Amino acid sequence: MTIAEAHPYAAPVFTGPRLQAAIVDLDGTMIDTADDFTAGLNGMLAQLDAAPILRSEVVGYIGKGSEHLVRTVLASRLGEERAQTHFDDAIAIYQSEYAKINGRHTRLYPDVEAGLIAMRAAGLKLACVTNKPHRFAVELLTQYGLRDYFDLVQGGDIVPKKKPDPLPVLHACAALGVAPQVTVAIGDSENDALAGRAAGTATLTVPYGYNHGQAIQTIKSDGIVASLLDAAKAIAAHNPPA
Repeated sequence: MTIAEAHPYAAPVFTGPRLQAAIVDLDGTMIDTADDFTAGLNGMLAQLDAAPILRSEVVGYIGKGSEHLVRTVLASRLGEERAQTHFDDAIAIYQSEYAKINGRHTRLYPDVEAGLIAMRAAGLKLACVTNKPHRFAVELLTQYGLRDYFDLVQGGDIVPKKKPDPLPVLHACAALGVAPQVTVAIGDSENDALAGRAAGTATLTVPYGYNHGQAIQTIKSDGIVASLLDAAKAIAAHNPPA
């Protein structure tokens, strides 16, 4: 049984070497973007004469990239066959609609900036690795004044595969110049934990994101932390003084 399964706020216990880097997810981990996704999808659905969608449904679909999100929503409205037929037009419309509202209906989760500051002060290299398209990720982080905390921002269109595949995590580690074994992946969903574990990193989970509508305790990670600041504290507790 992992710590995450045992208790949602039990202190994480890392068994590996001193951690040198953290890879942090964006949607649902640093910023609540569900209302942006909902607005962008409804802009798309209106142009396709399809029924609108509510936030409560959208949160179950977030986490595997824009293509998966649009395919899933289309299939729920049009059926699988018509969804496939309309996909190319729909994804183009969605990206256009999302570009108009990126960051307009979002909010920063508590202690995100404090956590990033603490991680940087502890000497960690930081990467934001998200399935969100790169340009939208950079725009959003810049809007909230978070971009400069990261040595690397890597969107879902930078490498050929998206989380839960380990490739985005492995690519980020290589770009940071660190081994996966000295890196921790922090996110809100099973996709983040699966990608980190497959890549060989430690993993931490925050309890306030989306996780496809599933309970956070279902995620196998090295622990659940209440915020990024608590993640920074857990990392500091593991790392011996230099």
